[in-house]
Amino acid sequence: MKSLYRKVGQLVVVGFDGYTVPADLRTLAREWDLGGVVLFGRNIEAPEQVAELVFEVQQLAHDIPLWIGVDQEGGRVARLRAPFTEWPPMASLGRLGEAALTKRFAAALADELTAVGVNLNFSPVLDIYNESADKVIGDRALSSDSNEVGRLGEVIIETLQRGGIAACAKHFPGHGSARADSHYELPVVEHSPERLREYEMSPFRNAIVADVAMVMTAHVLYPALDDRRMATVSKTIVDEILRGELRHQGLIVTDDLDMGAVTKFQTVEQAAVSALDAGCDTVLICGDSVDRHASVMESIIHAVEEDKLDACRIERAWIRQERVKARFMERGGHGRPLSGKALRNRLGRASFQALAEEISGG
Repeated sequence: MKSLYRKVGQLVVVGFDGYTVPADLRTLAREWDLGGVVLFGRNIEAPEQVAELVFEVQQLAHDIPLWIGVDQEGGRVARLRAPFTEWPPMASLGRLGEAALTKRFAAALADELTAVGVNLNFSPVLDIYNESADKVIGDRALSSDSNEVGRLGEVIIETLQRGGIAACAKHFPGHGSARADSHYELPVVEHSPERLREYEMSPFRNAIVADVAMVMTAHVLYPALDDRRMATVSKTIVDEILRGELRHQGLIVTDDLDMGAVTKFQTVEQAAVSALDAGCDTVLICGDSVDRHASVMESIIHAVEEDKLDACRIERAWIRQERVKARFMERGGHGRPLSGKALRNRLGRASFQALAEEISGG
């Protein structure tokens, strides 16, 4: 039977520094069955290097492959730049409103991601555009119309996942109206429960219909739903609404716990424990401190041992990880990555460039 340490490790996705796997991350992965990594610009030098890095990361797996996640939305939030296709922001796609075009975009995106071994895209953004809100979402949103966001978001999710990429709908229950940037402070959204359910949450219902692999929580306080806890650590929002009311069967992942909305009020370790207690299955820690990653996992273990966190929460989250990973990954490792011409021919194709121009022209 897998130990508690191994199960906890599976619930953590981390960032790191450099173009190769650091020695201390290798050590961490040996001690814990690490759930996955998230790649940023600091990890990306060239397509061949990314493919080799992903292969190197997967060698850290014990018996369950790792999530290799990236934020590849398009526009200003895209970690993989040329010679990968550089897609316009989602607002451009939303203005056109064409399901067929959206499907072509998502299929091309999935093709490029799988070429370098990425298996998880923290996309699409299902927040609704609000002109008067902070621009942290802005043109990352598909539309100011909740029905359009849901309709096109569903197409993106289905197409990405058909192409072998786990999709992540974010940021539940809706970040679009926030007047502050959760990277730096805790936003407060004062909408009524009725407004939140009928409008902000509406696109997430589409995502759940599409059997989305993951839903990411927002580091936002919604007093009408929970006047003490932001969504990420709120049992009401995560467990009762997202899991119970909306019946999401996939994974629930936190937004980055290193963000200011979290760290101004509690430690990353405390937030990780609270998020799992609230019903999240995966904690995302994008910083590059491997010591911090280890500290978070140790804190989760201690919380279970001290009966501050129900071991059943860990067990259920671990079971979901296995089930969802099985949809997108094969056990037993991956073959050698593509390189040279074989890889370059998969990226920035003329047809993809023409599609990006078509979307921009809208």
